[in-house]
Amino acid sequence: MTIELQFTPEIIETLNYERYHHLVPMVQRRMEVLWLKSHNLPHALIAKLGGVSENTMRDYFQLYKQGGIEKLHELNRYRQVGELEIHIESLEAHFRANPPATIKEAQSEIEALTGIKRSESRVQEFFKKKLHLRCRKVGMIPAKADPDKQAAYLKDVIEPRLAEAKSGKRSVFFVDAAHFVLAPFLGYLWSLSRIFIKAPSGRQRFNVLGAINAITHELVTVTNETYINAMSVCELLSKLSALNLDVPISLFLDNARYQKCKLVMDMAEQLGIELCFLTTYSPNLNLIERLWKFVKKQCLYSKYYSNFDTFKGAITECLTKTHTDHKSELDSLLSLRFQLFKKPQFDAT
Repeated sequence: MTIELQFTPEIIETLNYERYHHLVPMVQRRMEVLWLKSHNLPHALIAKLGGVSENTMRDYFQLYKQGGIEKLHELNRYRQVGELEIHIESLEAHFRANPPATIKEAQSEIEALTGIKRSESRVQEFFKKKLHLRCRKVGMIPAKADPDKQAAYLKDVIEPRLAEAKSGKRSVFFVDAAHFVLAPFLGYLWSLSRIFIKAPSGRQRFNVLGAINAITHELVTVTNETYINAMSVCELLSKLSALNLDVPISLFLDNARYQKCKLVMDMAEQLGIELCFLTTYSPNLNLIERLWKFVKKQCLYSKYYSNFDTFKGAITECLTKTHTDHKSELDSLLSLRFQLFKKPQFDAT
């Protein structure tokens, strides 16, 4: 069947431009097919050069015949999303307050709110392109954490001492204990199929009480295979004092009982070390927490250790290299930017 179409020089010029420069690939293809048609090429050759079937090519011809270049710009697959655009503001407000767990759930809510029913793929496209929503893992805020107290403590206690540390007038250390149990640390791997690692027998534990210098990232540790207690903290205080620093020392610790007992407080006072206890449930304000996560990622996740000695050795080696092999990575990880909790968006009560 012969389809006669008329092309002016201006239209040919527009087709030639938009086959390369239009923002939508499908429109580019339509322009290409019509541009080839304007040169009176055989239909079979037009379809081949345009990368479409002859039926699709004829559909493009009919579109042009019905409404010219403007008709070629129309994309039916975007009309469904376009109808939802009328409701962007109300839908955005709704989903900000009520984030759905699944696209299927979002699909149902959109239909209930607007009367418009769309496929899951269309809803997902609408979420990404129009509402700029992404599927993100929900974060957790400890129930007893107080975001306002955290912010005040950071401003009034931590930041002034860090400012002195930066100017060389004080040494600031962040202190915490990590308890590494000989057990599988499951992580993520790029693989063709799911990988399984052996689970070691026994529950032996390697304890590390550490103090990391907020500026130099020098790490001082006390380790054992039993328990971290007040005596462990006193040993750490002795090691810090033995560094013979010529400036006052401040330690930031959590509120573990063994760290706040009289034995520790008296020894700290005797050595002239200031103990600063973080607000309750504030791991985000303790710099050394990031180091423990780094150690797990570096030598424990998705790795198998056949015995406790090799397990302990891997952790120890990683910790001894914080100032050498891992320095550049840790300098970035242990920056003095602290994440503050926002108030929770959801409250079960």
